[in-house]
Amino acid sequence: IGAEYCPYCASQRWAVVVALSRFGTWNNLATTYSAPAPEVNPNTPTVTFHGATYTSQYVAFTAYETATNEKVNGQWKALDKLEGDDLALFQKYNAPPFVEQGGAIPWLNIGGTAVQAGASYDSSAIVTKTHAQIAAALSDPTSDVAKGIDGAANVLTAQICKSTASQPAAVCTAPGVVAAAAQLK
Repeated sequence: IGAEYCPYCASQRWAVVVALSRFGTWNNLATTYSAPAPEVNPNTPTVTFHGATYTSQYVAFTAYETATNEKVNGQWKALDKLEGDDLALFQKYNAPPFVEQGGAIPWLNIGGTAVQAGASYDSSAIVTKTHAQIAAALSDPTSDVAKGIDGAANVLTAQICKSTASQPAAVCTAPGVVAAAAQLK
């Protein structure tokens, strides 16, 4: 659960895309940016999950982009509406003691075994980059971009592996994922 205007969601989406790409296939991911100044980390390059589809034999992914990065009458324009069981889970587990501060986005429920609120890496490495520069830097494991995004993706992957009984094995036994799994609570 996130919003297109949110700079923390913008950075976290990169890690989510990398992690889930290890389990399945994305279609229709579109590039966008977080909100402009005066918001924190204005115009952070990202993708949007609104309109995207994800297919996997291992995991299901439901995304809610609750608002766009455009204001109408001083309010962020509404996008995907959170309701039903997903809303109930968000309201219950996006509050202490499950997360440090309630109402935070981005928010992830990972297979009912973990929740994550907020960005999981320092986005300073990506805020001044273009989408193409970020994508290119991901192939260089020594870059600050890859260290942040891939490091966060390894933690997400390890959390997902807990909910898939470590399947697929090639993903769940990769060295970065195994190291991340050792750090999980």
